[in-house]
Parts: sequence; structure tokens; C-alpha cells
Amino acid sequence: MTLQWTAVAFFLYAEIAVNLILCIPFISAQRWRLVFSWRIWNWLSPYWNKCFFTMIMVLIFLFLDAVREVQKYSGPEPMYDAKVNPSVHDNIHMKLFRAQRNLYVSGFSLFLWLIMRRVVTLLNQVAVALENSAGLQAQMDGAVKAAKQHQDDNLMLKHALLDEERSMSAKKQQLKLEVEKLAEQVRAAEEAVRMSHAEVEAMRRQAKGLAQEYDRLLTEHHQLQNLQSAADKKDQ
Repeated sequence: MTLQWTAVAFFLYAEIAVNLILCIPFISAQRWRLVFSWRIWNWLSPYWNKCFFTMIMVLIFLFLDAVREVQKYSGPEPMYDAKVNPSVHDNIHMKLFRAQRNLYVSGFSLFLWLIMRRVVTLLNQVAVALENSAGLQAQMDGAVKAAKQHQDDNLMLKHALLDEERSMSAKKQQLKLEVEKLAEQVRAAEEAVRMSHAEVEAMRRQAKGLAQEYDRLLTEHHQLQNLQSAADKKDQ
């Protein structure tokens, strides 16, 4: 294996290891987001896209070269030479095997390189979604708590209004009883006044009758005195 294919093979092994680490189930997306927010990644972020596309171009070039090698050693001419010269048979098959191996190594390296970028992007998106959902959950809990508090306040206000209404109804009933009692007292006072007026009228009539009787008696007294005076004069 030449140096370039040895490097591609180690790159493939490193990609397999990184992807396996990224797929560990007990490491959450929030922890990976903390890892991705280290300063070293912020320092490398300006070069990340260039490095990513450069590796894609290199892997695509190696993949196409491996495809060319496979087509080269699997074509009719090498197979015809292998049949004509048996000593060349093993050499051609060995080169074909190496070309196929290089094809698989470069193809899987390219595939895992794209997968690794996609996995990192999805982990960041999942972490952001979880943070947003946590914030929304906190807001929803706050809204539910506030709604429950308003509901409790409305219930307390309703009970207070019911108690106030009952108190007002009791006061109204009490005032109604007091008004009825005062009306009864007013009627009793009016009856007493009416009776007093009747008594005053009776006494006035009685006084008038007494005055008339007094005048009559006084007149009779004067008459008697006059008759007595006349009789005394006659006796003299």
C-alpha cells in the first residue's frame, strides 16, 4: 500500500472512531454542544469549510482514480494477457484486488466524511432544539402557573363577591325589617295622634258645652238675683 492509500486508510479508521464516539447514546446533544463550543473549534471554524471541501475533492479524486484502476485491471485486455501468460495472472489479480480495496477505502472515507459532518450538524440542531424546548417548557410552566394563580384569584374574588352579596342580602333584609318596624311605629304614632285629636275635639266640645251651661247658669243666676231684688223692694 502506497503512502497516499495508507493515509486514506488511517483517515477512514479515524472517521469510523469519531462517528462511533458521536453515536454513543449516553452522551447527550447538550454535552456535544458544549464540546463544540470550545475555543479551539472557534479558532478552527474559519478554516473548517475550506478543509471540508478540500478533503472532499481529494477523496473524490482518489475515488475516481480507484475506479479507473478497477476498470483498467478488470478490462478484457488484462484478462486476455492473464490467459495467454499464466505468470501474469496472479499479478493482474493482485493489482485488481488493490484497486478494489482502494475503491472501497476511498468510497467509505468520502461517505463517512459526509456522514460525520451531517451528524455534527444534527447534534447541534438537536441541542438547540432541546434548549428552545426547555425555554418553551419553562415559559409554558410559567404561563400555566400564572393562569392557575389567576384562576385561584378569580375563585377567591367570586367567593368574596358571593359573601358580599350574602352580607348585602342580610343587611337588606335587616333594613327591610327595620323599615317595616318603623312603618309600624309610624302607624301606631299616627293612630295615637288621631286618638289625641279625637280626645282634644271631645274635650273642646265638652268645654264648649260647659261654657254654654255656665252662661245659662249665670243668666239664670242674674235672673234670680233680679227677681230677689224686686221681691225685696216690694216688701219694703
